[in-house]
Amino acid sequence: MLDPSNIIEMRLRRKFLPRSLRDIGCFLIMFTFIPITFVFEVAVVLPDFHEKNGIIYIFTCLLGLFLVFNLKANMLACMLIDTSARTVVFTPPINDHQRKYWRYCSVCEMLAPPRSWHCNTCDTCILKRDHHCSFTGSCIGHQNHRYFVFFLLYLAIGATYATVYNSIYFWWLHAETYVNWFTLIKIVFPMFMLCFDMSWQNFYLLIYMLNIIASAYSMVLIAYHAPYILRGAKDCERHASLYDLGIRRNLEMVLGKRMRVAWLTPFVRSDLPHDGIHWENVIDDTEKRR
Repeated sequence: MLDPSNIIEMRLRRKFLPRSLRDIGCFLIMFTFIPITFVFEVAVVLPDFHEKNGIIYIFTCLLGLFLVFNLKANMLACMLIDTSARTVVFTPPINDHQRKYWRYCSVCEMLAPPRSWHCNTCDTCILKRDHHCSFTGSCIGHQNHRYFVFFLLYLAIGATYATVYNSIYFWWLHAETYVNWFTLIKIVFPMFMLCFDMSWQNFYLLIYMLNIIASAYSMVLIAYHAPYILRGAKDCERHASLYDLGIRRNLEMVLGKRMRVAWLTPFVRSDLPHDGIHWENVIDDTEKRR
């Protein structure tokens, strides 16, 4: 059974900045893309749709602020929260049957709990490691999985919302400027066109293309990760059915006990019902129910 007394205290990473060149590049793109897109939508696109200082304009701006805040805050939470195994003092089970699920990590030189795995980029074992996220420069594991989920969710909503507005802006309201073969070439080769023409029109097209990419990519990632979460599994995990506790409890394992309000802001406390260490208890509980 799950024991709430085993819940570990949340810790912050001391070295949270991206380390590899790939992580740095992806992080910088995401870090700069979000606020630039927001300014573009508010200052350039929305005034062509709604009257400035009108109710709809103000509401849309506030909705955009809410999305940007949650995007940035959840992204930062993924980076700051330490979900590694080095910060925890382990007490492996004495029972040989339960202890067989633990393994020895030769890099960290310690006995690692079930579902943990070593990340070469982070250079440590991660509790319930799902994957390494280049956009946050950190591993997604037991403690920060919730923030990654909402980061993806708000990215999909924000990018799709902006793409719809931008599509109407470019192809309908300003069709005389953008509907031509030259625009198609610019879309196919966005960076190439900026090297020869650093106009605002080309910069707007670049933002538009990045929104389309962000919308499509985030939706693909949601479609990929959602089945794992609903089954209580993690990415590339063998015997994932051993951790399936039902949809509601599986969601609680990621989003916490207050998952109904956790989406509002990452500052809402939503304690996880498990410590991320003693998964052998969950396995025994699952096997008994079968």
